[in-house]
Amino acid sequence: MSNNVEESGSVLGSKRAATQYRILVQIADRQPAVSQQEVADAIGITSQAVSNYLQGLVDQGWVEKLGRGRYEVTKEGVDWLITRTDGLRELVSHVSEEVIDEVEVESALATGSIDEGDRISLTMRDGVLRAAPGEQGSATAVAVTAADAGQEVGVTDFEGVVDYELGAVTAVPVPSVRNGGSRAVDAARVAELAGGHDLLAVAGPEALALARAADLDPDVRFGTPEAVREAAAKGLDVLLLATNDRLSTHTDKLRDDGISYEVVEPGAD
Repeated sequence: MSNNVEESGSVLGSKRAATQYRILVQIADRQPAVSQQEVADAIGITSQAVSNYLQGLVDQGWVEKLGRGRYEVTKEGVDWLITRTDGLRELVSHVSEEVIDEVEVESALATGSIDEGDRISLTMRDGVLRAAPGEQGSATAVAVTAADAGQEVGVTDFEGVVDYELGAVTAVPVPSVRNGGSRAVDAARVAELAGGHDLLAVAGPEALALARAADLDPDVRFGTPEAVREAAAKGLDVLLLATNDRLSTHTDKLRDDGISYEVVEPGAD
């Protein structure tokens, strides 16, 4: 290691490495006519400190002095910048994807007036996390925003477990059009089944035709494997009409997540 030059490690590993990085960036951005005072003003250190760092960078071979007030970052200096920038990208990715995600802030629907900093109770109803003023529930949290009833509120610092039961899925397989399609299923029975469920999901044209024959308006038509699984995981009972070739995609997801399902075949009308 030469004078004031950090050869390896993270840019954030020391103040010296961070300052070298910032000086090199300023030179690369302004070269070849670079004033030490301009660099000093840009990064918030003295001109004398910049001069000391520059001498070390020149000795290391990362900066070439072309004349009075003229500096240029060398190929070696560019390589060092690239490797440290890649390291910063990885750090930023780690922080954004893992660290920040660990500082959980969820959103819930306020059931009453809540002020920022209030301790609140959490419940799950109709597949929606709800926040009520007070700590009377099995799960509590702290509000990080204020909200009136019906508005969303940010919550964190969770304690306890939200007490609710998983939903269940009733799956009705629908034959392909070559095997009778929607006409091969009892539409009246499907309408009866729908009455005991919170949501209706359809997968495939034959399934949509069956829903319409039963005078039903589907709640979910696209992305049904994920939507059905998530709805059931949030306590909603789902009636799924799916063509035979698509049914296993749905049931596999439900089985993997431990969600109860039943396959019912109403048969022909």
